[in-house]
Amino acid sequence: MENRIFNAFVVEETDERKFTGHVKKRNIADLPKGDVTIRVNYSSLNYKDALSATGNRGVTKTYPHTPGIDAAGFIEESSVDRFKSGEPVICTSYDLGMNTPGGFGQLIRVSADWIVKLPPNLTLKESMIFGTAGFTAGLSVRKLTASVKPEQGPVVVTGATGGVGSIAAAILSKLGYSVTAISGKADSETFLRKLGVKEILERATFLKDSDHPLLHPVWAGAIDTVGGEYLATAIKSTMPLGVVTCCGNAASPDLPITVFPFILRGVTLVGVNSQSCPMPIREEVWKKLADEWKFDGLDEICTEISLEALGEKIPMILKGQLKGRTIVNLGK
Repeated sequence: MENRIFNAFVVEETDERKFTGHVKKRNIADLPKGDVTIRVNYSSLNYKDALSATGNRGVTKTYPHTPGIDAAGFIEESSVDRFKSGEPVICTSYDLGMNTPGGFGQLIRVSADWIVKLPPNLTLKESMIFGTAGFTAGLSVRKLTASVKPEQGPVVVTGATGGVGSIAAAILSKLGYSVTAISGKADSETFLRKLGVKEILERATFLKDSDHPLLHPVWAGAIDTVGGEYLATAIKSTMPLGVVTCCGNAASPDLPITVFPFILRGVTLVGVNSQSCPMPIREEVWKKLADEWKFDGLDEICTEISLEALGEKIPMILKGQLKGRTIVNLGK
């Protein structure tokens, strides 16, 4: 096995601060030490993967490197009893695809503590349509629905055409919430309506008067995926005792806001961290994604590509030009 060759999308630094990625042959002996070797069938393209693929040292410190923070496939070898050869599994988060060779390679070797067994009622492909984005959406939904019920009023989702936002909107719609989607894409209406979204607001409309310390209370809760002014506006326009979740900073890591929504309306801001989420919660969320949160039309929110097509899609996700989820079929 130590001379086995496999394909991987490898990012290399060709000159000072210049990075390029290509599909290359790799040897299994090049993989790091770990408890479990997985044959990857599917991965997915995430914003963090694109950062890694373009030389962001905050994500990946050394190159050459294989990104891919998501992977789903079958166990090839395991040195721990709880995972057996041939068993279907999911591996996301932790250091996968950051400084550990990730799911854009046909083989990965990782710690057993990073792995979740594939739940019943979920295929490997479906697990990667969810992937880290779906898992993050699930964590956000879990936190929101613990306090906010559908009868309390509408909820808003920012970045609703992105991976996290689209899945969060679809899950909330299935659970009976009236979902308003914030989107800057002119052609997004058909896509969002299929997710069950009741109302669509353009970014400019949502951000109108966002410089005010408080806005008219509209939302019982909010799931923000982009940060910055969008998160601040969601908080300012949330009803008393409402809940806002926060999981991203693509717009900005800054939060331009006063304390007024918190001390005058009792709004709760809840952070979501999918990377180091405890395993019991991780397993709980994956089971819900496979069962009560699994929505119709899951295949319709994804585009399936090969490893070779990653070079074209990476710049697009960085520019916000992709809708839904892009999954990578490593057998293509």
